[in-house]
Amino acid sequence: MPLVRIDVVEGREPAALRRLADVVQEVLEEVFAAPPLDRYQVVDEHPARNLILADTGLGFQRTDDRVLVQVFQQGRTDEQKQALYARLAERLKAECGLAPTDLVVSVAANTRADWSFGLGRAQFLEGDL
Repeated sequence: MPLVRIDVVEGREPAALRRLADVVQEVLEEVFAAPPLDRYQVVDEHPARNLILADTGLGFQRTDDRVLVQVFQQGRTDEQKQALYARLAERLKAECGLAPTDLVVSVAANTRADWSFGLGRAQFLEGDL
């Protein structure tokens, strides 16, 4: 049940933003075995000055195409996370023209107790899911 935040520099066409979000979802389904109906994404656009993604000393020259993908998930292995990073870079380059150096991905863990899908209930804990 990944929750995904996708932050981009403003200026992309709506269709390009949707394709970016679709590719992220497809990769989550492929690599993390996320069910297709478990799609929770927030896409935010920012002025270039407000999306600061340094290179952490790696020597990357990021452009205004830079993208930050944050994935909140449960129970994925380090190998799955590494596969996610590689597959996102590959697919986003091929299908969205995103340079791999313009992609930053962060994966954070949560638990079943950290979710409510509505009605003020914890569906995972209460046996609905």
